[in-house]
Amino acid sequence: MSDWEKMFEAKIREACEEEARRLGGNDPAHDHAHFRRVVTTAKRLAEFEGADLEVVVPAAWLHDLVNVPKDDPRRSVASKLSGETAIAFLREIGYPEKHFEAIRHAIEAHSFSAKIEARTKEAAVVQDADRLDGLGAIGIARVFSVGGLLKRRIYEPNDPFGTEGRGLDDLVNTVDHFFVKLFKTADTLRTAAGREEGKRRVETMRGYLKELGRELGKEFTR
Repeated sequence: MSDWEKMFEAKIREACEEEARRLGGNDPAHDHAHFRRVVTTAKRLAEFEGADLEVVVPAAWLHDLVNVPKDDPRRSVASKLSGETAIAFLREIGYPEKHFEAIRHAIEAHSFSAKIEARTKEAAVVQDADRLDGLGAIGIARVFSVGGLLKRRIYEPNDPFGTEGRGLDDLVNTVDHFFVKLFKTADTLRTAAGREEGKRRVETMRGYLKELGRELGKEFTR
């Protein structure tokens, strides 16, 4: 896979650089480093699950080839756009067509917003690898990076964890996103190895929120 993988990585690096030029800056949640992390995790999960790396590796590299911002109304179709664009690229470079349908499905199913069920081991691996990147220490870094990019405040000052009757709103408060999506994402992990890693990462996040509560004088009780 090494020669193929160099081409996958070159393609995604090019896409990230083009996106940075278009936005006038880097998207810290979907930069080149994000794709490298997802690929590394996907390979590890594939080993445990016995998944086909000829499907997993290209799907992991190209899963967000078309990056639609989180506040864009097209967000729910982003994975389908990525799947179409990825297959066109793979056809162009001569990648074996026998893997195309499985790769397309793995890319389309990875997205939380698309709500597409992962029907294969390979799709479950890519989905878990991408979702794990939103959890743990890197997940904390990403959520606040995105919150800052979208000019959202860190937390609601009077009720930072939403435990005193207010409604959660992660379009306004970045900390709310832990409860609106991230912890729920951990519950959707499909592979045994992914669930085990997800538990560790969730504990890291809960530890962070407990410390945040201590510093704010607001006990974290969720």
